[in-house]
Amino acid sequence: MADKKILEFYKKTSLYTDLGLYKEFAKGLPNDIEQLCLLQRNQIIHPFDLSNEAMRKDSNSCYGDMTKIPATALCYENDLFPTAQAMLAELLRRNKNYSLNRKIEDKIHVCCREQAILLASILKAKGISARVRSGFAKYVNTSGKAAGDHWITEYYDMKNEKWTLVDADMFFYEDVLNEYHIDFSLLDIPYDKFIFGAEAYLGLRTSKFKDEEIYYASSSLTLGIRASIHGLFYDFHSLMNNEIIFLHLPKYIIDKNFELSEDEFLELDELARLMLEPDKNFDKLNHIWENNEKFRTMSGGMND
Repeated sequence: MADKKILEFYKKTSLYTDLGLYKEFAKGLPNDIEQLCLLQRNQIIHPFDLSNEAMRKDSNSCYGDMTKIPATALCYENDLFPTAQAMLAELLRRNKNYSLNRKIEDKIHVCCREQAILLASILKAKGISARVRSGFAKYVNTSGKAAGDHWITEYYDMKNEKWTLVDADMFFYEDVLNEYHIDFSLLDIPYDKFIFGAEAYLGLRTSKFKDEEIYYASSSLTLGIRASIHGLFYDFHSLMNNEIIFLHLPKYIIDKNFELSEDEFLELDELARLMLEPDKNFDKLNHIWENNEKFRTMSGGMND
């Protein structure tokens, strides 16, 4: 059984996971995690697919008839809906029928981060300890050769007394899962199938991974240590219940263009080692969070 203090901490919400007036609505959603993920998946289109010209013309895609989406619709709506409350509000504004048969033109277009946040927020509303996790996964790449950046949800299964990884973003139908060669349950992802930000960072520092094996799909593909630093800080902030947006990273890192001193890398090494066992090192991570302001002073977007 996990420490009660830790479980209570992850029942708390952040500005990203608090549902406000939509908390009661979330409580009424399915309690079964499979039904919940399938329902959520059917409210959302991934922007990568919407920006694909061939997919945009597909009248029989896994999302539905893509040709019904207006040509003027944004591929990426992440900037519009950075919080779970904003996502739910917009979904219900577009169509109050929050169901498996949502019209394709009424779906929102957001990425894995938003999927992970939305699922965590719904679980928290139900009184379940949950946290967003950020890292890298080979299973999001059809070739399965390199690990791309990815966000998933981790919740505490009280019945089995264990943390469980679940991926609402990839929760498609069987034919799509076969395309990605996913041969495990997305409702209970084996921990060796997901490379947390700290694991990627330390793996690159020790040459366990090669640069080309870890990538961050930003506007221009970012490989290796730079990609892993994104994952490291996204995951650190998420572990502290502060699920920052893609645009935000510590200011000192952005100002230095990732060209850090060896002492600064050693400081990140220590943070990463603690993050390998976040529950065991919960108090130490909280101490760093409270006392190392440069890890929390963000840059990016309008804060540049």
